Amino acid sequence: MERREIKLSPPDISEAEINAVVEVLRSGWITTGPVTKRFEREIAAFCGTQRAVCLNSATAALELTLRILGVGPGDEVITSAYTYTASASIIDHIGARIVLVDTARDSYEMDYDQLESAITERTKAVIPVDIAGVMCDYDRVRSIVEGKSSLFRPSNQIQEALGRIAIVADAAHSIGAVRHGVKSGGAADFTCFSFHAIKNVTTAEGGAVTWRPISGVSDDDLYRQYMLYSLHGQNKDALAKSKLGGWEIDIQCLGFKFNMTDIAAAIGSEQLKRYPALLERRKEITELYNEGLRGLPCQPIQHLGQDFSSSMHLYLVRVDGIDEAARDAIFHRMAQAGIATVVHYKPLPMMTAYKNKGFSISDYPNAFAQYQNEISLPLHTLLSNDDVSYVISHFKKCLQAQG
Repeated sequence: MERREIKLSPPDISEAEINAVVEVLRSGWITTGPVTKRFEREIAAFCGTQRAVCLNSATAALELTLRILGVGPGDEVITSAYTYTASASIIDHIGARIVLVDTARDSYEMDYDQLESAITERTKAVIPVDIAGVMCDYDRVRSIVEGKSSLFRPSNQIQEALGRIAIVADAAHSIGAVRHGVKSGGAADFTCFSFHAIKNVTTAEGGAVTWRPISGVSDDDLYRQYMLYSLHGQNKDALAKSKLGGWEIDIQCLGFKFNMTDIAAAIGSEQLKRYPALLERRKEITELYNEGLRGLPCQPIQHLGQDFSSSMHLYLVRVDGIDEAARDAIFHRMAQAGIATVVHYKPLPMMTAYKNKGFSISDYPNAFAQYQNEISLPLHTLLSNDDVSYVISHFKKCLQAQG
């Protein structure tokens, strides 16, 4: 079989995205403006929510959401030990205490029983993580936080209106996913998406947040808070400020620089138009992998079930009976065949910054078990069926080499 070069997750950019960017560049307005506002409306329509806010990353979306919720020093926020650092680092950024819970046994989702046990009077938010595009069980999470509402001590108007711990989804992977009949974006109280270069929908760099209606809290007021925080606390965006006579502004809070540009939004808008077809192709590739790996000593992540359909962002595979060294040997053999693979994820307690905060992987045995034999195969819409066959063929050889 002739050697190929198979990338892990390159962006799928068409002439439509290129032309949209050129149009913005020629318009004379390239930062946050009308294209970004249009993209926000398109995201909200896609997710079935009233509003959406575009920002420069999912990390920014998570951090601003916690700040708008009034979470800060003295508070605790719970998330999974099995995730990328952005799910947890933003908790530290706002001065709150990071609380990590293990995954359930043989699962990439957090252990919901441990989540329930981890809740205290200081807990103000929980950040479930939709690994690989598979949505968490938000019905279960909501039941847990509602059951703990007697412990909840609100510290701002939004918290008081919720009356319980806020559910803030790290949905960096899951745009387009569905669970229990609800799309990602409408399941958690707040949902934060990533449009990074490797994501299913990309803006090169970018993110967005959607939310469910909160009784007593105006969607318009929430939107204005995101706008204020995302642009230095400035009461006018750059487009409004540029209009004749519109130069004067007020700085209403000490905000941040988290806005999305029209250049980025132009890419995202075209990506979202193409996304139903892109998502269908991801499903086809996933099914090819599932069929090709059937009967082998490995356990692929389940992207489809009776009550859920994921965004099929990543194809995670656990290889039976191997440790980290054997897993890494597969990684290197695949690289020799020109196939890029990676591990999702090295649990946070194994990372230096989290060790320095007192976390130990010995307290998260299920997360470690998921990690030590996991390898992610390429999954993106530029793969041909022959490319998928090539990956499967070489992965089978690697498994055979393990004996």
